[in-house]
Amino acid sequence: MERLEAKDRRAAVLRYLEQAGKPVSAAVLAAEFQVSRQVIVGDIALLRAGGADITATPRGYVAGTPFGGAGISRRLACTHTQEDMGREMTVIVDAGGAVTDVVVSHPLYGEITCAMHIHSRYDVADFLERVEACAAKPLSLLTGGIHLHTVSCPDEAVFARVKEALRREGFLLG
Repeated sequence: MERLEAKDRRAAVLRYLEQAGKPVSAAVLAAEFQVSRQVIVGDIALLRAGGADITATPRGYVAGTPFGGAGISRRLACTHTQEDMGREMTVIVDAGGAVTDVVVSHPLYGEITCAMHIHSRYDVADFLERVEACAAKPLSLLTGGIHLHTVSCPDEAVFARVKEALRREGFLLG
């Protein structure tokens, strides 16, 4: 690919992300557009500041929302141990939802939100492998296991199914 002017490159990066349908790392984008990773990070910042719907996830950048922008997103209050983290996410994706993010309420920093973009059992397994590889602790440990998830679903019926599955498994708070 020939090198593009900055404005054209940013437009091309956005199109690339929109067509990818999965997270794309800054390193992959840098190689694709023959620029440094830092240039891509700056491009993404400028695109987001201009209103582009781009989310940074642990696996890379994602454009748009699950289900092609259709569907609904709702927050659910959940609780579980660190050992049950994968099972909770699996319950959500098996019921037809996607885990968009996790939110905890920190006594010093206030609300902390981290993008997750978990859409499948593969994503759950990948997330758990990364947790293991870097010996990371989940945010929910800061709050005794209590946290919120934004769950995206294609419609209200699927959301109700997700909510009921979480309740049955004891993950739904309240």
